[in-house]
Amino acid sequence: MLRLSLASLACAVLFSLSSGRAHEAGAQMAEVADVFLLSLNEEQKAKATFKFEDEERINWHFIPRERKGLPMKEMTPQQRLLAHALMNTGLGFRGAAKAVTIMSLEEVLFQMEGAEESKRAAAREKRDPEKYFVSIFGTPDPKGTWGWRIEGHHMSLNFTIKDGQLLRATPSFMGTNPGELRQGPLTGLRVLGKEEDLGRELVKSLDEAQFKTALFDAVAPKEMLTEAAKKVDPLKPEGLADTALNATQKAKLREIIDEYLTRLRPEIAAETWAEIEKNGPVYFAWAGGKERGEPHYYRVQGKTFLIEYDNVQGNANHPHSVLRSFDGDFGRDLLAEHYKEAHGK
Repeated sequence: MLRLSLASLACAVLFSLSSGRAHEAGAQMAEVADVFLLSLNEEQKAKATFKFEDEERINWHFIPRERKGLPMKEMTPQQRLLAHALMNTGLGFRGAAKAVTIMSLEEVLFQMEGAEESKRAAAREKRDPEKYFVSIFGTPDPKGTWGWRIEGHHMSLNFTIKDGQLLRATPSFMGTNPGELRQGPLTGLRVLGKEEDLGRELVKSLDEAQFKTALFDAVAPKEMLTEAAKKVDPLKPEGLADTALNATQKAKLREIIDEYLTRLRPEIAAETWAEIEKNGPVYFAWAGGKERGEPHYYRVQGKTFLIEYDNVQGNANHPHSVLRSFDGDFGRDLLAEHYKEAHGK
């Protein structure tokens, strides 16, 4: 009976997301997180929940490693449905599609790596599409301050909510291995293909003088320069300013930024766009080769944000990408206000 009611509740939650019910983003997140927690037994809840102040909240990464939180493989089908519903409260359609596809690539990797029988258990432990962890920090409350994360190999989605309304959605990381599937029924699939193509189109449109300013190294770094740092500062050299671009190039740069922001739900993307436009200029920097298949890296950064994209590993077929906020990662800017207000009172 309980299982049936949870399944019905999960369907209702998913319907509310897809039908555009008039919810504030923070209130909707709290509602879905609350339903998710209600579905857990005590042992599961102990794994999934942390104090908001816990250091674990900023202990993020995108490699296959041991993690805290409740893995989807330890959930019932109904609970996994609710976990995906929670994820969908923070993502737009494009981001949700990328997220579930990234998860599914763990099975592709398992099959591609073809571990011998004696090592298959260890290989499965490493490559498991259900080894994505849900963590809730603090108490979900439509008017409260709390946070949540869904994370595993090649994905880390971090959300901080203050007073139920103001939101921060960074760090937001997505990566894929392989970047392009070159065998099997999904041949040609490129989850981060648009991110790669847009960056290449912009760099190849630059004239000699523009490219000289944008290029900071002929060799692409082996990893994003910020990796999984808990806090980031602007990177230098800054690259080519958008003020030095022509109208077509400016539109292409805007497309790149939009590709990252529209991974997030529209309200969050719109707020982030407003911050970016208020705090120009924006810089584009490149390293590595310009041709497809050559190791390459780019970044886009402004006063408030940083985008990094790196595709070097696996013969330039293993991209990593991230959206960061210099002051807003893990809601630091919101929380500084929160603690200042509390101290004043």
